[in-house]
Amino acid sequence: MRKKNNKTSSKNTFKPKSGNDNSKKNDLKGNEFTLKKFFASFKDQRLRKIFGLLLVIIAFYLFLSFSSYLVNWKTDDSLINDRTFNIELLGDTQIKAQNLMGRLGAITAHLFIKKWFGVSSFLFTLMFFVVGFKLMTRISVLPIWKTLRYSFFSMIWLSIALGFVFTRGEGLLLGGTFGYQSNIWLNGILGKVGTGFIILFALASFLIVVFNINTYHYRKLMDLFRGKDKGKAIEDSGIQTDENTEDESYPDVIDDYNKSDSDEDDEFDSETAIMERIRERENQGGENDPFFEYNVGENGTSKENDDNSQEENNPDLEIEIADDSKISNSNYQAIDDPSAEKTAEEKLAELGDYDPTLDLPKYQLPPVDLLDDYGASTIRVDKEELEANKKRILDTLRNYSIQIDKIKATIGPTVTLYEIVPAAGVRISKIRNLEDDIALSLSALGIRIIAPIPGRGTIGIEVPNSKPEIVSMKSILSGEKFRSSTFELPIGLGKTIANETYIADLTKMPHLLMAGATGQGKSVGLNAILASILYKKHPAYVKFVLVDPKKVELNLFSKIERHYLAKLPDSEEAIITDTRKVVRTLNSLCLEMDHRYNLLKDAQVRNIKEYNSKFISRRLNPEEGHKFMPYIILVIDEFADLIMTAGKELELPIARLAQLARAVGIHLIIATQRPSVNIITGMIKANFPARVAFRVTSKIDSRTILDTGGADQLIGRGDMLLSTGSDLLRLQCAFIDTPEIEKITEFIGSQRAYPDAFMLPEYADEESSDMEDFDPSERDELFEDAARVIVATQQGSTSLLQRKLKLGYNRAGRIIDQLEAAGIVGPFEGSKAREVKIKDEMTLEQILRSNH
Repeated sequence: MRKKNNKTSSKNTFKPKSGNDNSKKNDLKGNEFTLKKFFASFKDQRLRKIFGLLLVIIAFYLFLSFSSYLVNWKTDDSLINDRTFNIELLGDTQIKAQNLMGRLGAITAHLFIKKWFGVSSFLFTLMFFVVGFKLMTRISVLPIWKTLRYSFFSMIWLSIALGFVFTRGEGLLLGGTFGYQSNIWLNGILGKVGTGFIILFALASFLIVVFNINTYHYRKLMDLFRGKDKGKAIEDSGIQTDENTEDESYPDVIDDYNKSDSDEDDEFDSETAIMERIRERENQGGENDPFFEYNVGENGTSKENDDNSQEENNPDLEIEIADDSKISNSNYQAIDDPSAEKTAEEKLAELGDYDPTLDLPKYQLPPVDLLDDYGASTIRVDKEELEANKKRILDTLRNYSIQIDKIKATIGPTVTLYEIVPAAGVRISKIRNLEDDIALSLSALGIRIIAPIPGRGTIGIEVPNSKPEIVSMKSILSGEKFRSSTFELPIGLGKTIANETYIADLTKMPHLLMAGATGQGKSVGLNAILASILYKKHPAYVKFVLVDPKKVELNLFSKIERHYLAKLPDSEEAIITDTRKVVRTLNSLCLEMDHRYNLLKDAQVRNIKEYNSKFISRRLNPEEGHKFMPYIILVIDEFADLIMTAGKELELPIARLAQLARAVGIHLIIATQRPSVNIITGMIKANFPARVAFRVTSKIDSRTILDTGGADQLIGRGDMLLSTGSDLLRLQCAFIDTPEIEKITEFIGSQRAYPDAFMLPEYADEESSDMEDFDPSERDELFEDAARVIVATQQGSTSLLQRKLKLGYNRAGRIIDQLEAAGIVGPFEGSKAREVKIKDEMTLEQILRSNH
């Protein structure tokens, strides 16, 4: 037995993943960490400003040295040409440079202009200045990446072009050695003419990419060459010019369109609105303007019917006036004409894909710098703690005659997972029953045993760390896994036990149920989910419907109302806090869901992704009601409070949305404190396969939300279990504080927004529709008598009218509804009597007389 024990103990080697086994990997990644530290140092605003100032000074220094070199290049070159370039050359007092910036300026200019790119080296000053000014002031003089790309291309192209045009002496100064040598190489391969064609081709390609040159610009250029001959030809043919058309027919429409197209910061005037104005003007004109002819494309822009017609001011809005002496009213070409549709489809092919972000083209996603760092990005390993826990676990198991072949540890931010491989013949249930004994020996809260771990063939014992690390939201959103994610709606929930970032796709969940006791991290989890989507998606692609009965948790997001939020048309605030408005909003979402399904049916697609893809490729006509559909995310906090006040009235639309809304891009996120059976009913649970459980107080609550235990053994402060059906994953939720949410919403709210929030369909509930049915002229004969009885007794009761006026229930109920419409009694309040709003009979008589 002793030999066997010794043999067994010799196998109990402890192998933590973050220990010596990874030392070689850490050495290999040393250079990578050094580079990351270098870029991380620029998070300090002072260092960033200093570096930006240095770049601006370098830009001015290069500009002055280059400019001076162009004047004194012959004198300075005679002193520099025969010497070797090194540090000693700068200290050579025999060189008396004429350059304004001294010997260093002369040598620098000689290198950049003579040895490298010629006069195009001046673009280096532009690049240094733009980058430096951005770092120093956070103000972009020009778009940085575009400036760098275009400047590098222009510098290389100009160097080669100048070297092609000018001779050796001038070419070395204007095009530099790079341009001169490049021309020698190209001439040897393609010849002089071929090199010229390559240079012109590169220039044309650059202009097409940058300025999107098309046939319109070509026609404008041809018009300049034709000049007066064109005007004379048009005059002889009897056709009015477009100039007169603009002045006499539709000047305000075209002016508004040009204004909105030229100034992106003005109130936007969409193309669809312009087409509506044209139709209104056409209808007003009647027979006075019967020959106005146009075709409407899918995006609502006006398209020409004749390829030979001339365009004047705007290529997107083309108006064609025919001569009334040659065309009669019968020749009017309607939109429904097959030939017109064919022409429109051909024109749409030239437009390219539809871009949903064009309404907010300059919108910028929030930078990661708005978030704060909490703790270190790497986990600190306490080997003494690991060895002590390992010894206690092994001793506890030995006390119950359980032999272990192998044990290793995986260290996470808040929990360490000890994986053990039991000896042959040991029952798993025997280890699972020792959960409390192991917790006692480790003196730790939240011990959780996973027996076995799925897919590994080991038994896991989760032990909380004595010094847990905070997982910052910044570390999640700045990580490569989130930035390179291709999910439709990516959400960064936190980090796993193995310290790996966990990113989920909300569209695959497709709905999420969150539960946990007070103060365990539900609100932080909601903020983390919302922040993840705000950092990834443009406002054109996603909208939020926020329900906050507590009125303070989601109120910070009111600043982004016109960017990301959706609301009812008659609602003043986008964040819903009133229970009655919640019911109306949910029913409105059901109407939106039904409408979207009708659009999917007409488009012959199965889900929102296929529909939007078809719409973007312009295969769906907006004139037939089709439109780009953003994702809609319904977020409900404190669901238990809503169920207590609204009950079935709220549960039915939620169950309907959970069952059907996934395919049309409507997703639900529901959070509650009380995961009891009467709050989270079977109908709701059946349609929420993805569930997040923070710490709860009892195993019953854990089974209610997860259908299994474990949530009662969590340690709190963001420690959570994620159930996605069959798998159960333990995560440490990412922490994002209220000031960070404020900075994010302020950054988004300060940018140009839509005119209003996204409008949901208007929903008229039964009460409001009943009130609209009442006509004062159709009031009951006993209406005034009933009003006097109600005011005298101060009881708004149907049974009271039945007794006092000897009426049946239906007639008494009808009179009560009429009294409510007249403002004499309040709305129905369940078993309570209605509130009487009129307190004295004198005021009542004045109201009754005024209604006669």
